[in-house]
Amino acid sequence: MRTRRVHGIALLATGLTLVLAAGCSSAGGAAHAVSVEKPDLTVAVVPAVDSAGFFVALHEGLFRDRGLNVRFVPAISSETVIADQVSGEYDITGGNYVSYIQAQQSHRADLDIFAEGSILEPGAMGIYAMPGSPIRTLGELKGRTVAINAPRNIMYMLAASVLSEHGISPAAVRFVVAKNGFPAMPGELRAGTFDAAAFAEPFGSVAARADGAVPLADLDQGATTSFPVLGYVVTKQWARKYPRTLAAFYQALEQGQQIADTDRAAVEAAFAALPRPLGLPRSTTAIMCLESYPVSPGPVGSVDPVRVQRVVDVMRQFIGFPPFSIDSMLMGG
Repeated sequence: MRTRRVHGIALLATGLTLVLAAGCSSAGGAAHAVSVEKPDLTVAVVPAVDSAGFFVALHEGLFRDRGLNVRFVPAISSETVIADQVSGEYDITGGNYVSYIQAQQSHRADLDIFAEGSILEPGAMGIYAMPGSPIRTLGELKGRTVAINAPRNIMYMLAASVLSEHGISPAAVRFVVAKNGFPAMPGELRAGTFDAAAFAEPFGSVAARADGAVPLADLDQGATTSFPVLGYVVTKQWARKYPRTLAAFYQALEQGQQIADTDRAAVEAAFAALPRPLGLPRSTTAIMCLESYPVSPGPVGSVDPVRVQRVVDVMRQFIGFPPFSIDSMLMGG
């Protein structure tokens, strides 16, 4: 996002299936529609600012303009939706690269990353503690519990990187998985279920606004500054079966990415338009912290391999991931 960012608050819930009628279609939208093999799609995406390009495309009717009816399912993380995507419950998913790469390397899935989603920016992810906690610095996390939303995922890796940058071994901190994901974590932090939590926006802001949670560190620093966060994937089998559908989705998504990266007001409108409990009040959308949203002018699958391979390189450094080439997850790889 190239406009000014301010740290904000928001509340997004998960576990709810929504069929969203995307409004504000352009007058010439029908001209874009093509004959797609599968017009009705179920798409699971993490409902956070990482996915702003998707939400803009949904809100502005860009998928509909391409002949697609998108049924959106909120996801806790990419880790929680991979098995269902492989089984065919979801057509397309969007979430953190780390979990997708782990699934590909372990042969739990055979995935194509067909579009990039977001790149980390200041304020978008951080480690928080409660105001009454004795923990005031990263060094005081030694021997303490820090919650993450999925096992050894991007939140763990970013936190491990920042801890290492400050001379603290990640092994000295007890990372625990909050089984109900980000939405429940602010309340669990308040209740003392764990000592600190690694939050992605908007959940860090929820904890800060509701309970005065204090940020100990911004995760956009050091080795993970401007780190690739989210991508959109399909199974290779699905891509072969529905090429026109995937191309139509990709074209609409890239339009949404372009708008999200240049027009903050459009992002605010998209998040405000989500129905409860996901929808945000205007007072919240006005102060949300946003990320950057990569845009490609190329065909479906035009992903920057160097940028995404960087995720693998950091995985090798902080979670002992084996050698792996991202080429196996690129279109035609």
